[in-house]
Amino acid sequence: MGYFAPMATVESVRGPIDAAALGVTLMHEHVFAVSTEHIQNYGNGSWWDEEFRITDAITRLRSVAAQGVRTFVDPTVWGLGRYLPRIQRINAEVPELNIVVATGYYDYDGAPTPFFLRAPGGLLDDGGPDPLALEFVRDLTVGIADTGVKAAFLKCAVEHPPGADGRVAPGVERTAKAVAYAHRETGAPITVHTHPAAHTGRWALDLFRSEGVDLTKVVLGHSGDSGDLDHLMELADTGAILGMDRFGVDATRDTPARVETVAALAARGYADRMVLSQDAACFLDWFGPDYDTLRPALLPNWHYEHVLADVVPALRDAGVSAKDVDQMLVTNPERYFTR
Repeated sequence: MGYFAPMATVESVRGPIDAAALGVTLMHEHVFAVSTEHIQNYGNGSWWDEEFRITDAITRLRSVAAQGVRTFVDPTVWGLGRYLPRIQRINAEVPELNIVVATGYYDYDGAPTPFFLRAPGGLLDDGGPDPLALEFVRDLTVGIADTGVKAAFLKCAVEHPPGADGRVAPGVERTAKAVAYAHRETGAPITVHTHPAAHTGRWALDLFRSEGVDLTKVVLGHSGDSGDLDHLMELADTGAILGMDRFGVDATRDTPARVETVAALAARGYADRMVLSQDAACFLDWFGPDYDTLRPALLPNWHYEHVLADVVPALRDAGVSAKDVDQMLVTNPERYFTR
């Protein structure tokens, strides 16, 4: 009798799926990016209509699926308004789309206030692993709250450059170390919000390396905000994956410039270390209550369908092979999620 290795599975909102069935994958999108406290205190009955937003999201995600996208990777974590019951309702109406969710914490300056006294070295430190890290592990291994949904990857943010002492804010460093701990315990991959102009991806990789993280399981989010090929190749040469994931955010860098960078890196042999996405959302409260009018007026290309409708043809016109496009949209995501 022959030996057959067990297939790798990826946790999704609707349960585990075969990693080989992820298909065309958008590696950094949000269904919603909102503050739950903002909604609870100021949104209900004014700018936030729960049923309208759910219906709108279902329509948008059905359109994404109709394009041929099969997996939608959502790094919405604590700090960005993660609320799984809402996502479960939406995904139930779009069963042809796999929604993969994360655990972690998103903040540019600190760790969550409820964990302040229990920080390593803090007043209530019991000498064990950071309680924040243990919550991340629970999300990955048991499930998020009582939803039964397990996170499939980890997320943190490193926005500000290191100070004169070579460190970022202590709370941000704590969160990154908690993410590294959860990665070591579970093998879950990591996505980091970075600020390429400040080279915070370099700091993140240095910390993760020192914490024993497999750098081939790290996506450096928003790398496409930069056209500095030398810096991007330096990061990719560690084995990390470059998140070329803000197509449509033209106010930061327009699509032709982003395409040019991806094409240049692909020509240098880095297609196996890039993923594509838009970092879009059905609703983002950073714009205030007028998101539905401001987003299309200010950023008309910033939506879920831009990559497949516009970016992929532009990459092909720039000389990127169909094989390399498939590598970035299908093969690399599958490899990232395969433990």
